[in-house]
Amino acid sequence: MKIRHLLLAISITAIWGLNFSVIKLGLTTVDPFILAGVRFTLCALPAIFFIPKPDVQWRYIASYGLVFGIGLWGVVNLGIQSGLSAGIASLVLQFSAFFTILLGAWTFKEAISRYQIAGMGIALCGLVSIISIVNGTVTATGLMLVLLGALAWSAANVINKKARTTQVFAFLVWSSAFSPIPLFALDYAVNGSTGYRELVNQLDYISVLSILFQVYPNTLFGYWVWNSLLKRYPVSTVAPLSLLVPVFGLFGSAMIFDEEVSLNKIVAVSLIVSGLGVGLYGQRILSAMFKRREQPKCYSSQVEHPTDSAPDTVSVTACLKRTALLPTGRIS
Repeated sequence: MKIRHLLLAISITAIWGLNFSVIKLGLTTVDPFILAGVRFTLCALPAIFFIPKPDVQWRYIASYGLVFGIGLWGVVNLGIQSGLSAGIASLVLQFSAFFTILLGAWTFKEAISRYQIAGMGIALCGLVSIISIVNGTVTATGLMLVLLGALAWSAANVINKKARTTQVFAFLVWSSAFSPIPLFALDYAVNGSTGYRELVNQLDYISVLSILFQVYPNTLFGYWVWNSLLKRYPVSTVAPLSLLVPVFGLFGSAMIFDEEVSLNKIVAVSLIVSGLGVGLYGQRILSAMFKRREQPKCYSSQVEHPTDSAPDTVSVTACLKRTALLPTGRIS
């Protein structure tokens, strides 16, 4: 990957990590469902008038919009408002990777590898470390809501796979149109008109900037750049960089809200990120290591064959194949 593209990818993961703190800033004056509703309204409008509808059935567009908008971000917003810190929320949401593996096994009959099982086990140890945090940055309600959001994200991934769309950006824009009205209706059902009255009276520049950040750099620009990189480079090159999201999430929360980065949080980050690495890329890494070990080591030597007239130097290339220990214990 070219340096400028690598830096661009890292900047997107930084934006996605920082977004959790930006959401928390917006929640100081805007209700969770209203905040998500306004976000997806601006994701859909006015872009939907300029981007053709993706060649996907309406049921996939609608279901993705409802699950992604309400089940994921509406619920995550509610979890952050319920007391879960922005940094921890960014970390817990990464469990969507494992939920996606489990849903994929159930929906598409995909096999679960031993690496994925090991990764889940390591990440669950990280979740236990989070539960043990007692400094006020973790609440049981907030933790359960963000885990529910992670489950919704995995369901959205399954819907996306079933849709088989190659027009990812158009799919995002058009599906966003199905999120706002249910989100606004949910807020009215839960809080009545209070949230809307407070929105008019308390909306400030911080809330406006929070909404704009969530819409443009985080959602539209972020997904557009990420998918462009996925088209240019192998998934195995781009996807692992997403492991930086919770790192930037904790860093952003520490900088903006002075969130304490305790030993428990460092352990949790290490375990969950390691679990993700093992579960998603463990087999690939191990295969690459064995492949490198089995590559032949070549060297060149010169052998002189004297003749009646003059010595003739012949270049001979010899390859020595390094041996590898097989799982059976045999050497070959």
